Amino acid sequence: MEEARAAVPADLDAVDQVARRVEAAMVTQRGGDLLLAGEKGRGSVRERMARAIDASDAWAIVGCYDGVVLGWALAEVELLPDGRRVGVIEGIAVDPEARSAGIGEAMMDLVLAELEGAGCIGADSRALPGDRETKNFFESFGLKARLLTVHRSFTPSSGTGSPGDGAASA
Repeated sequence: MEEARAAVPADLDAVDQVARRVEAAMVTQRGGDLLLAGEKGRGSVRERMARAIDASDAWAIVGCYDGVVLGWALAEVELLPDGRRVGVIEGIAVDPEARSAGIGEAMMDLVLAELEGAGCIGADSRALPGDRETKNFFESFGLKARLLTVHRSFTPSSGTGSPGDGAASA
């Protein structure tokens, strides 16, 4: 049976294992390597979950199946300059081998209830481009795109005289 509950310190080893398996799959997705690099600057999933366990404006949640931790979710409140509160789902992940068992849905239900109970006007999260499964998951809970991040990668120039290499132009 699937369930979601608040994480406790004893869950962190299992969360770390799930995070490693999910990250291994993410690195191959478009934008995944940059997302993971940015996240590492804020600490590992384990470290971020540990901080959220003790925070009053953040939630560390685990998803379980028959008592075994197979997913994690991390959310916090962002206070806007006008005083409104927006819930930010920093991450939600289920072990790739345990997807479609209802674990993600159980965690999302709990996350949204916590954010609404905290007085948030809504909830934001992220999905990688082309990740239809994640996009569909979020849309099933009423989350829709409100902002897109676009990106262009730069590769080292193989020739001379190209824009940006310091060559003078007439």
